[in-house]
This record gives sequence, C-alpha cells and structure tokens, in this order.
Amino acid sequence: MEINIRKTKKIVKEYLEKYAHLRDDDERLIASIWHIELLHRGVNSKNITGFEFLDSFAKGELTNPESIRRSRAKLQEENVHLRGLKYNERKANTGNIKSQLR
Repeated sequence: MEINIRKTKKIVKEYLEKYAHLRDDDERLIASIWHIELLHRGVNSKNITGFEFLDSFAKGELTNPESIRRSRAKLQEENVHLRGLKYNERKANTGNIKSQLR
C-alpha cells in the first residue's frame, strides 16, 4: 500500500477538529482511524479476530501508526486550535527527553 501523507494528514486533521478528546491520545486517534479504514473495506472491527487484524496491519492495509502520530504532531505545531490540553506539557518535556537520549 502506497503511503499518502497528504491523505493521512487530511484525515487526522478532520478527526482532531471533530473529536477534541483525540488531541491528547494517539492510541485512540490511531484506533479511530483504523476502525474507519476497516469499515471502508467492509470489515466490522467488532467481528475481526486479532490474527485478522494483525494480518491486515502486516500487509500495510492500515495506515502506519507513526504516520498518524507524526501528522498529528505537525498539525498541532502549525494549528493552535488543534492542540490538546497536554500539548504544552509535551513540549516542556521535549528538552528533558532529548537530554536522556544523548
């Protein structure tokens, strides 16, 4: 599956605008996007087995979670209205994390 970052960014933006609770929760944001992707493929996420889900993920049939996360971060950097309550807290910890990685 070809990665289309513009499409991913557009979808992430729509979700951040529509669902404020997803602005601080990457896991829920990713799960929400995957749920819709599965529905568009005719798969009810309530009826799929773990193996079937992992197979779809491994085949690249679902958007890469890192692409979703990076799109969310970039959109929040550029658009104040898309930032969650924890945005400033995450930014404040950036220096601390960078120093730990050195």
